[in-house]
Amino acid sequence: MRIVFMGTPDFAVASLKALLDAGENVVAVITAPDKPAGRGQKLNKSAVKVFAEANALPVLQPEKLRDPQFIEELKSYNADLQVVVAFRMLPEMVWNMPPMGTINVHASLLPQYRGAAPINHAVINGEKQSGVTTFLLQHEIDTGNILLSTKVDIAETDNAGILHDKLMNAGAETLIKTIEGLRNNTIKPIPQEDFKIEDLKHAPKIFKEDCLIDWNNSTEKIYNLIRGLSPYPTAFTYLHGKVLKVYEAEKEIQSHQKESGTYETDGKTYLKFATNDGFINLKMIQIEGKKRMEINEFLKGYRFEK
Repeated sequence: MRIVFMGTPDFAVASLKALLDAGENVVAVITAPDKPAGRGQKLNKSAVKVFAEANALPVLQPEKLRDPQFIEELKSYNADLQVVVAFRMLPEMVWNMPPMGTINVHASLLPQYRGAAPINHAVINGEKQSGVTTFLLQHEIDTGNILLSTKVDIAETDNAGILHDKLMNAGAETLIKTIEGLRNNTIKPIPQEDFKIEDLKHAPKIFKEDCLIDWNNSTEKIYNLIRGLSPYPTAFTYLHGKVLKVYEAEKEIQSHQKESGTYETDGKTYLKFATNDGFINLKMIQIEGKKRMEINEFLKGYRFEK
């Protein structure tokens, strides 16, 4: 089976590595163009490109997926199947090209959490379980027929970064099982409409305004927001007019008379903000203009306004 792989970040590398480890015939890799980064604006390769080059795989980096030259080059690889993991939206002329179609690995239990940020939203919503799904691409995003799903538990202390790694590994394993099932004709695609789910949750792209902590919310909701946005893009609040990013925190649910959003500190070991039913005790933070640090390290050098 001739396979063309499409992906960009680390999440996709695990699946590409699994394909090679399983002895699959990956004939080409499609990834994002190199991007300038840092002060020197040096061109950075995607994680997938670095891995592909290290394994002597042909790499294509189209600016536009409808570009006639790219389409002709893609056709020349005569793929039986395309695999997409954490890549951009494909036009029909691309996903419909191989005879066996195009498989996508999505970081949720579809049809739940369709969209760009399923890992973040699962944690933000306080889910106890997530998973990965392989499905066949079709017109509407994340709506194609489901091939296989694997469930993954979310611990109460897991953040988006930890869940990312769990799902990355589960996705790679599920992809290999999916390809074996397609090869052996033991997988029957199931339309997502067959899953009768009343409360469909979505996973839209996260913007900066979504990351601002509202201290009037419950302790549990704020705690889940911090976990769901850590380590990226990160929940934040303001401390004396400066942006304070919160990477890690603990929750304290208790009644109090303090106004939501006011803080308590001993200036040495703790800094906690009042919510409507308790406190959020900050553990790992980064204040504007400084590096990320643990709270006791931060408090050593910070002078609070009297």
